[in-house]
Amino acid sequence: VHLILVAGLLVFLLMSALWLLHFPLKNAAIVDVGWTAGFPLVALSTYYLGNTDLRSALITLMSLLWAGRLGSYLFFTRIFRAPEEGRYTALREKWKTNIGAKFFAFYQFQALTVVLLSIPYFLVGVHPQPVEWWDEIHIVEWMGIVVFLVGWVGETTADLQLHLFKKDPANHGKVCDKGLWYYSRHPNYFFEIVVWLGVGLFAATALFGWLAFAPALILSYFIFRVTGIPATEEQALRSKGEAYAEYQRTTSVFVPWFKKKPLNA
Repeated sequence: VHLILVAGLLVFLLMSALWLLHFPLKNAAIVDVGWTAGFPLVALSTYYLGNTDLRSALITLMSLLWAGRLGSYLFFTRIFRAPEEGRYTALREKWKTNIGAKFFAFYQFQALTVVLLSIPYFLVGVHPQPVEWWDEIHIVEWMGIVVFLVGWVGETTADLQLHLFKKDPANHGKVCDKGLWYYSRHPNYFFEIVVWLGVGLFAATALFGWLAFAPALILSYFIFRVTGIPATEEQALRSKGEAYAEYQRTTSVFVPWFKKKPLNA
């Protein structure tokens, strides 16, 4: 319990600081960077207050690797010299009044999700340490690392492809359908779930290890029903219109797959 309480306090303070920072920045998307940074914060605090064995070190390293890539990508594409993302300007228009207070609640809800999704770190943090050092890493945990790396590489590739596409002035207003984006409308979200499945698999050998797969399930729900695909595609339809509607008709929404033939083909 103390691991959860300390992690919760740290993430609450982080999100509170970022909420204050978003006023001078005039960019509420800083919450996305904070959400990402919250996980290594939890992993590191759990490592120092819980087990400090090789297993705990590896899952902490996985968290740092994931957050370092995603956090830097979000910062340089959504915060640094960038206008506020459409999703957040839409929230401002929708809320109309008491926007600052509502964003504070929004930021702290993100903090709550960080703690909730950190189940694998807590499980590994209290997992009994092996008697012999050569028993520290189980074959299932090695498999989890491999799955995690596949997801990490896939997500890195998808984000890089999208960044390079948007960077080209000739593509302004166009739909990115290059590379992995040719096979999926949201390859970044797909590989994000692969990353979390890898983390879950790594923590699955711990006591109550089946709970380690909860984050992948929860994130899938949010991606499909709440803040992921629905909000992203609504914004894409507003900005790109029929071109994106045609992309929807021909391209897999999530799992990379072959194109469907257009209806007018």
